[in-house]
Amino acid sequence: MTTATREETLGFQTEVKQLLHLMIHSLYSNREIFLRELISNAADACDKLRYAALDNDAIYEGDSELRIEIEHDAEAGTVTLRDNGIGMTRDEVIENLGTIARSGTAEFLKQLSGEQQKDAKLIGQFGVGFYSGFIVADEVTVRTRKAGTEQAEGVEWHSRGEGEFSVADIEREAHGTEIILHLKEDAREFADDFRLQSLVRKYSDHIEVPVRMPRVEKARDEDGNEIEGSETVSWETVNEATALWVRPKSELTDDEYKAFYKHVAHDFSDPLTWSHNKVEGKLEYTSLLYVPGRAPFDLYERDGARGVKLYVQRVFIMDDAEQFLPLYLRFIKGVLDTRDLSLNVSRELLQQDPQVEKIKSALTKRSLDMLKKLAKDPEAYQTFWNTFGSVLKEGPAEDHANREKIAGLLRFSTTHTDSATQDQSLADYIGRMKEGQEKIYYIVADGFNATKSSPHLEIFRKKGIEVLLLHDRIDEWLMSHLTEFEGKKLVDVAKGDLDLGEVEDEEEKKAQEETAKAKEDLVKRVKEALGDEVQEVKVTHRLTDSPACVVLPEHEMGYQMRRIMEAAGQPMPEVKPILELNPEHALVARLEGVEGEGFADLARILLDQAIIAEGGHLDDPAAYVKRLNALLSA
Repeated sequence: MTTATREETLGFQTEVKQLLHLMIHSLYSNREIFLRELISNAADACDKLRYAALDNDAIYEGDSELRIEIEHDAEAGTVTLRDNGIGMTRDEVIENLGTIARSGTAEFLKQLSGEQQKDAKLIGQFGVGFYSGFIVADEVTVRTRKAGTEQAEGVEWHSRGEGEFSVADIEREAHGTEIILHLKEDAREFADDFRLQSLVRKYSDHIEVPVRMPRVEKARDEDGNEIEGSETVSWETVNEATALWVRPKSELTDDEYKAFYKHVAHDFSDPLTWSHNKVEGKLEYTSLLYVPGRAPFDLYERDGARGVKLYVQRVFIMDDAEQFLPLYLRFIKGVLDTRDLSLNVSRELLQQDPQVEKIKSALTKRSLDMLKKLAKDPEAYQTFWNTFGSVLKEGPAEDHANREKIAGLLRFSTTHTDSATQDQSLADYIGRMKEGQEKIYYIVADGFNATKSSPHLEIFRKKGIEVLLLHDRIDEWLMSHLTEFEGKKLVDVAKGDLDLGEVEDEEEKKAQEETAKAKEDLVKRVKEALGDEVQEVKVTHRLTDSPACVVLPEHEMGYQMRRIMEAAGQPMPEVKPILELNPEHALVARLEGVEGEGFADLARILLDQAIIAEGGHLDDPAAYVKRLNALLSA
């Protein structure tokens, strides 16, 4: 190697400084994961070279046997890890090792608190990658050269992890990357042959690229004594070096599946469940899909990483091939290996390939079946739902073909438990339906307390009819696409006429009709007093404790969705509510006996109160307060 030239010192991106500091201190107790992370990166580099060589095998430079090598020097206190993968140019070194080029970085850093135990979990969720080397090393040197470039285009990167790094040009014969870790005094245990081998087998046995370590042998004389200077070095493959997904399921242990997930997802924690399948016939492919236990930080970002690792006949093609799963299953991680695509496939070609749609359909059903199986373990499924439930709620709108399956996986709060925890399924609801009940009832509002306390629930609570309490921002949009389940229509209790079907007997219905007839004069007076502020006024039987409520027409957009659309800058047409009066309430009885201007004021107070109870906003709150004060002081 020649002397370094064009050397410059640069500062780390601010986020990297913060991450390095927190990671070095927070991950102290789990420091051995550095080797797993560096081997995973090296394996990815080898995969990328194999893919690039499909178009131009000259970039192998006569060395097509891809491998990862690990050496150590106990005396010097170093561990060296090298690969003959794709390598990096000078610009790529600065970009990849000086910044964190990943969506969600800012959000991730916001959540870091400096509390070691909590931060360790967050950092593991974010993925630690190359920077994990600084957990055990106080100095890291990287030497690399991009495959297919001149030997003089090698690059050396060096840093002590304290805020800056240096980059210089070097002559480098081999392509690929070499990382030299100068171990901290308290991390010298890793400069040990047996320790390194056991870590490779523990964390990286499933890596398809062979991970090799040197084996030194000395010749012996006739008496069995070692002969000085007769050392020979051979390289021994330490890991299984067979693609895990092509091995029979019967040979694989849960620990191997979990270790492979951590490699694929760059996650710290175990997956909740997985599904490993080989399909033969018209389509030939192997899939290994995982449901993570944690959500990535970019789950809700449009440009977030999603999709499976795609291989064609065990040749790596691309990370994050999102074409094989719908958007509402973007949390699923894993590997797809198929024979039915060409080796030089690109993201653009994937969008036009008819085989992709068939595989996507099959993987979608496989994923939903995996979740259905997970649902048999209520505790594990609740963990999944708390993490990914609002993403799965996007499914009925996006995937009409699997709407019923997705609906069976949804969980809700209901009046059965009166808890904010969403843990009740639609099947649970149907199993508890009253005799004669033909519909599934729900209510949507901005928060759990607003749904639980809505006046619209009064008649349902009186009659013991369960209602779904929907309080997520996505819920009203979800219900606009989920109209029935197992033949039962889903009905919003705050829209249209209330029909409880056979739950109400004929005597009740007749009594309601008679009451409505008796109050016709009052209804007419209220409508005249309120004028264009309401679409209609009527007597209701849905209230027991409240004097009035507002109802929207059956197919009108609800208040919650209107507010979301308005907040997004979408102008909404004015909607006039229907005011329903409770004829049994004292305030309504008082209204009936008031004349003149006082009647109009009290009618408006009832309307305003009903809008507030619904979670709506008044156009003129000050006028409402003035009227109420006048009523209270009368």
